[in-house]
Amino acid sequence: MPGLSLTELTLSQFRSHERARLALDRRPVAVFGANGAGKTNLLEAVSLMSPGRGLRRAGAEDLARAPGQLGWKVGAVLAGPVSIHEIETWAEPGGTRQVRLDGKAAAQVALARIARVLWLVPSMDRLWIEGAEGRRRFLDRIALSFEPGHAEAALAYEKAMRERNRLLKDEVRDPHWFGALEAQMAEAGAVLGANRRAALARLDAAQAEAETAFPAAALALAGPEGADPEDPEALAGALAAGRGRDMAAGRTLAGPHRADLEAIFTAKGVAARHCSTGEQKALLIALILANARALAQDFGAPPLLLLDEVAAHLDASRRAALFDEICALGAQAWMTGTGADLFSELGDRAQYLEVAETGGTSRIDRRDSP
Repeated sequence: MPGLSLTELTLSQFRSHERARLALDRRPVAVFGANGAGKTNLLEAVSLMSPGRGLRRAGAEDLARAPGQLGWKVGAVLAGPVSIHEIETWAEPGGTRQVRLDGKAAAQVALARIARVLWLVPSMDRLWIEGAEGRRRFLDRIALSFEPGHAEAALAYEKAMRERNRLLKDEVRDPHWFGALEAQMAEAGAVLGANRRAALARLDAAQAEAETAFPAAALALAGPEGADPEDPEALAGALAAGRGRDMAAGRTLAGPHRADLEAIFTAKGVAARHCSTGEQKALLIALILANARALAQDFGAPPLLLLDEVAAHLDASRRAALFDEICALGAQAWMTGTGADLFSELGDRAQYLEVAETGGTSRIDRRDSP
């Protein structure tokens, strides 16, 4: 099936790009150039075709080309399987991010109705060996891609937990205050648990649909959640039972905020944290591809994929398998690398952009081949 694709992209005063205009087709986009040339800045602009702060989680004021005071703007034509949309997003100096969809002002959430964008960035490469917080955030982003209401549940849970933690630190013992907050945490926490487990089930099923022998992961949600995370009454009871322990610690020690994502490299039966750097990278890519396959079923088209420095730590056979998976999926994947040779296995299945930097300004040139 044809995926979502950008057929036009324009940048104005965005990061290192003073001005750029690209005409594209639906094929994957291979972006190459030296470190610091502006490749990731280009992908960041594409990530703003979705709600939120983009792949770097940057504030609107940080996206403007320095040291100018002109604000920034990104425009695109988004082609889907049955419709085409014009998107503009920008921020004036000192202002917040604005969106215009098909010529009319729109809220950022409107972008989620016409587009899905998934990304993988180098900062995620240490996901399996760092703390559980990063893995929860990774899983929650996947759950959000399937269920937009996941964000509201997460905010409600965090707000109630902050208030409960304040009571714990102040050693307040009023059971009515605790009961009200724990009920809110239990209700929102049950939604979080259900969405997370549903997302894992979708990923498991989608991994089985891979076109190549690309690595797969067996996934599980673990951690001291204290009770069935999908049962509000049980979770509320566990929170109530743990008040004394939590008061001694000054914080909530059980609940969905303590969950962890576990992964096993299926082919070897080895935990992801014990795998090689290349295997860990391959597992991350496999999950992003599985997320994309599952979304294609829901959305009617594969999402846009942003894979920054994706070839790093992958050998030639795994790079070839990755490119085959992307092409089989039909996704317009934007991939970056330092050298054109990293994309040689793509051949004419992709379009090529070379990014170079001179005096702090990026330039993008179209190339016919890697």
